[in-house]
Amino acid sequence: MDRNSIIGYLLIFLIFAGYLFFTSKNSAELNRQQAIEDSIARVNALEDSINQAQFVAEEEVAEVEDTAVVDSPAQVQLPEVFHQIQNEFVRAKLTSKGGRIAELELKKYQRSDSAKSKLILFGEDESKFDFTIPLKSGVVRTSELDFELAEADSSSIILTHKVNGGEIRQHYKLDGKYLVDYNLELVNLNDQIARKHNTFDMRWEVKAPLQERSLEDERNLSTIYYKYFNESDVENLSERDYEEKTLQTNIHWVSYKQKFFMSTLIFPEGLKESGTTVATAEVNSDNYVEDYRSTYSIPYDFNSNFNQHMQFYFGPNHYQTLKKLDVNLERTVSLGWGIIGWVNKYLIIPVFNWLSNFSNNYGLIILLLTLIIKGLLILPMYKIYVSSAKMKLLKPELEEIKAKTGGDMQKMQQEQMKLYKKAGVSPFGGCLPQLIQFPILIAMFRFFPSSIELRHKAFLWADDLSTYDSVFTFPNGFEIPWYGDHISLFTLLMAGSSILYTLYNTQSTGMTGQMKWIMYLMPVMLLVWFNSYSAGLSYYYFLANMITFGQNFFFKTFIVDDAKLHKQIEANKKKKVTVKKSRFQKRLEDMAKKRGIDPKQINRR
Repeated sequence: MDRNSIIGYLLIFLIFAGYLFFTSKNSAELNRQQAIEDSIARVNALEDSINQAQFVAEEEVAEVEDTAVVDSPAQVQLPEVFHQIQNEFVRAKLTSKGGRIAELELKKYQRSDSAKSKLILFGEDESKFDFTIPLKSGVVRTSELDFELAEADSSSIILTHKVNGGEIRQHYKLDGKYLVDYNLELVNLNDQIARKHNTFDMRWEVKAPLQERSLEDERNLSTIYYKYFNESDVENLSERDYEEKTLQTNIHWVSYKQKFFMSTLIFPEGLKESGTTVATAEVNSDNYVEDYRSTYSIPYDFNSNFNQHMQFYFGPNHYQTLKKLDVNLERTVSLGWGIIGWVNKYLIIPVFNWLSNFSNNYGLIILLLTLIIKGLLILPMYKIYVSSAKMKLLKPELEEIKAKTGGDMQKMQQEQMKLYKKAGVSPFGGCLPQLIQFPILIAMFRFFPSSIELRHKAFLWADDLSTYDSVFTFPNGFEIPWYGDHISLFTLLMAGSSILYTLYNTQSTGMTGQMKWIMYLMPVMLLVWFNSYSAGLSYYYFLANMITFGQNFFFKTFIVDDAKLHKQIEANKKKKVTVKKSRFQKRLEDMAKKRGIDPKQINRR
C-alpha cells in the first residue's frame, strides 16, 4: 500500500470517526441534566394550559342563565369494562373509562427479554388519550367519563357517552395490518359548547416500555418525529436531549418512535389549528425508554354532527411497510443523509429484500449481499491495487530522492512529482476509488442497526443480529470505559481481520515508522466503537475485509504481473512528457504578460 493510498484510508477513517463522534450520545451528556430539569418545567406548563382552559370555561358558567349540570362520573360510578378488537397483526384493548385504547399488542413480535414475552407498545397505566371539551355548563374531560358499548365486531367498536342531551362517540376500526381508523363524533352538542371556544384540547401521552436488549441504545434512537401536511421533509426532536417544541399549523402526523417500533397519530386532512406541542421527558426507571407527550387544538365548527377523523399507526419501523402508507413515515427510518440515504434506498434495501425472497437465513443473506457489493466495486478495487503496486515499484527511487534532497521537503516533493510524470503514475490514483467506497461504508453503518428484519434473527453464536453478540459478560457489573460490559465475537473477528489485512499490506509495501502504527491503531479503535453495535454490521465488515484480502491475492497471483508493470513504467520514463497547461495557468500567464512579467518566471516558481 503506497503512501497516498494510506492517506486516502486515513481520510475515510477520520470522516468515519467524526461521523461516529458527532452521532454519539457523549456529545450531549453535559446538557442532559439541564434538559431533564427543563422538561419537567415544560410538562408542568402543558398541564397548566389544560387547567387554564378549564378555568376559562368555568368562568362562563356564571354568565349563563341556564346552568345545566354535566353528567358527572362522581355521581354514577360504573365498573370498568374492557373490550378488544384485533386482527392477525394487532390486538387493541379498550377501556370504558375514557373510551381509549388501554393496551396495544403487536402480535407478530416479541420483546428482547429472556422470556421473549409479548410485545406491548403500551399498557393500561402507560398511556393517556383524552379530550377537554368546554361546555357552557362546565368542562368535560373524556378521561373522567364512562363510555358504553354501542356497536362492536372483531375489528371495529363504537363507544358512546351521553351528556346534556347530546352524545360523545368514539369509533375505532382496524384498517389493514397496523392502522387503526379513529373518529370522534360530537352529536347534538353544538348548543352546549361555549361560543367563545371554537377549539377544544386533545392530549396524547405514552410512557414507552423497553423492548430491546440495551436500554442505552434504545434511548439513543428514540424521540418524537413530526411532519407538516404540505411538506415532504420530516423533522424530529433531539434523540440525545429531552425537549419540548410548539409546532406550526397544519400538522400531518406526530410519531412516538422507538428503535424498531412506533406509535403514530395521523391527521389525513391535516390539523390546521395552531397550539400543537410535542415533548419528550426522561423516565426514572430502567423498564421504560422515554415519556412522550403531545397536546393538540381540535377545530370545532358548531355542527350538530361534528366529526374529527384521525388514524393511528401502531407497528414496526419497517421501511417498505411505512412507505406503503404514503405519508412519508418511512423517513423516520434512519438511513442517512444525501448520497448515503440514496445508496440505502436504491441499492442496499432493494438487493437485501430481493435476497430475502430466497432464504430466511440472514447470515447467508448478508454474505450474498457483501459478495454482490464487492462485485460491483471490483473495478475500483482493482485500480487501488494497481496504484499500490506501481507505488511499490517506485519506492526505491522515491527513497533515493528523499536521501538526495535531505530535509528540503519542497525540493523532495518537486522531484517526486517529476518522477510520477515520467513513470506515468498518478500519486492519487488510489484515493478516488477509495472515496467511491465511502458512501457504501457509511450506508451499511446506518442500514444494519435500523433493519428490523435482523431483529431476533440468529446466526451461528449470535441470537440476534440486530444487536451485539455477547459471548462473555463481565461479572459483578464490571465495565471497561468506552468498551462496555461484554465481549462481542463478531466485533473481535472484524478487528482481527482488519489487523491481518494491515499486516499483509505493511509487509508487502515495506511500510515503516509512524504511518505503520497508525494503520494498526484503526482496527483497535473500531473494536472499541463497534462492541455494542449490531452484530450484523460487524459481520458484514468482517466479510468485506476477508473478501478484499481474497481479491488482492487474486489480483497479485493471476492479474497483475509486477515484471510487466515495471517494464511499462520504464517505457513511460523514456517517453517525452508533454504537460498540457490548464486554463487557470494560462490565465495567470496572460495576467503576467499584461503586467510585463515573464511567464517563465511563474512556471519556475
